[in-house]
Amino acid sequence: MSTATIEKPAPVTTAAPNTEGRIGLRGNLRHIGALARRNALQIKADPESMFDVLLMPIIFTLLFVFVFGGAISGKGHQTQYVDYVVPGLMAMMGMNIAMAVGTGVNDDFKKGVMDRFRSMPIARSSVLIAKIVVEIGRMLVAITILLTVGFILGLTIHTSVLSLFAAIGLSLVFGASLMWIFILLGLTLKTAQAVQGMAMLVLMPLQFGSSIFAPPTTMPGWLQAFTDYNPLSNLADAARNLVNGGPVAHSVLMTLGWSVAITAITAPLAIRKFRKKT
Repeated sequence: MSTATIEKPAPVTTAAPNTEGRIGLRGNLRHIGALARRNALQIKADPESMFDVLLMPIIFTLLFVFVFGGAISGKGHQTQYVDYVVPGLMAMMGMNIAMAVGTGVNDDFKKGVMDRFRSMPIARSSVLIAKIVVEIGRMLVAITILLTVGFILGLTIHTSVLSLFAAIGLSLVFGASLMWIFILLGLTLKTAQAVQGMAMLVLMPLQFGSSIFAPPTTMPGWLQAFTDYNPLSNLADAARNLVNGGPVAHSVLMTLGWSVAITAITAPLAIRKFRKKT
């Protein structure tokens, strides 16, 4: 009599399904909305996180108008400088707020928040897009305060309200593209302090080597060449001409081109880094 041996089948291990590819547009939008609401509730629970948005436009506008306004436009002619600098500062608002996105993403990974999101059956991109949506809202608040202070100091719209809205929209589009750069930095560098330090190295040359604060004609030739290709100069010139009047086609197209190029390069890299980051 022989005894038959029954071999147990080897355990089958299955990898976690890639649910992101199965999520449709409606599901993605629903996830983005839910995550954006979560980020907004975080701001509500921590109102101090809005201090930069509320105070930065006021401080920068007063500082540059009353410190540099007289030197650039002449003593007693600060109002003329208001018309010049306030549209330019709209470009600066987006860049400074974008920097906070990178430090926030880095901090969320340190707290384990992002690991929890990645374990959920949601599109990985929706986590980052939701953060950008909320930051665009913060940027809109900052621009509104900036324009309010500008109107108090004598800002005049020489074109139309629609042109002003176009300048605001252009600033939001470009600011959103910059957020992908800082999200990528936040996912790549180890600490929030490193993200902030690297961001300052990027911000300072771009901001002060542009047409935001002073006409490039007063700069040396090599710096004028830099400002011509500086995307912040294109945005500042576009916003300024939309508000004050002047040719806008070239600067608007250049700003949109920069926005598309930056997003097309950095957004896929940021999403890929988010998936693989440990």
